[in-house]
Amino acid sequence: MGSLPLSQDRLPSDLDTLTVDDVARRLRVSPNRVRTLIRDHHLLAVSRGGQPAIPAVFFDDLGIVKHFNGLVEVLLDGGYSRDEVMTWMFTVQDDLGMHPADALHTHSAREVIRRAQAQAF
Repeated sequence: MGSLPLSQDRLPSDLDTLTVDDVARRLRVSPNRVRTLIRDHHLLAVSRGGQPAIPAVFFDDLGIVKHFNGLVEVLLDGGYSRDEVMTWMFTVQDDLGMHPADALHTHSAREVIRRAQAQAF
């Protein structure tokens, strides 16, 4: 099995993260399926202590938070690297008062995608 595409750990130190096994249980899939989601950029992860760490904010009670995949796809298609996407997702937008990953859980989710489209193209 090839190595996973993991970003450098520049996440906020107080951010909750999940292991591959945690995500597998949450999504009710195998750990190998979670690794495939990371490899295919349907999830993003950092290397923390040599292991994949997936931000818990990427999930809600139903699974991967709505609009996450669309947002990541817009940024990657617009030329952002995986590391740049992760940095952008956790950079506070002053006028929103939160970072885009948190905004995906609010009524501002579509605004975040619109901003990503504007910045990526």
